[in-house]
Amino acid sequence: MPSKSISDDELLRIERQCSTATSGPWVSFVEGRDHQSGSDFIRTPRGDIELSGASRADQDFIASARQDIPRLLNEVRQLKQLLSQVEKS
Repeated sequence: MPSKSISDDELLRIERQCSTATSGPWVSFVEGRDHQSGSDFIRTPRGDIELSGASRADQDFIASARQDIPRLLNEVRQLKQLLSQVEKS
């Protein structure tokens, strides 16, 4: 069964969440990979975020999402617009 497409309201909700979060870039720093001492954290322009219970993969994903989600929103909107144009022709 095909999944339901994302509605314009859902896109707006996701966009609002992004726009109210701390601006990017967010960068994941993992001890032993990105620095040699201290804890794992996500650096943001406002300060560091330390996570409890997250795996390193979770932390990398969260940090990347700050940059990736706005780009994905833009891409989805462009594709929806193209699809709308094709359906009208």
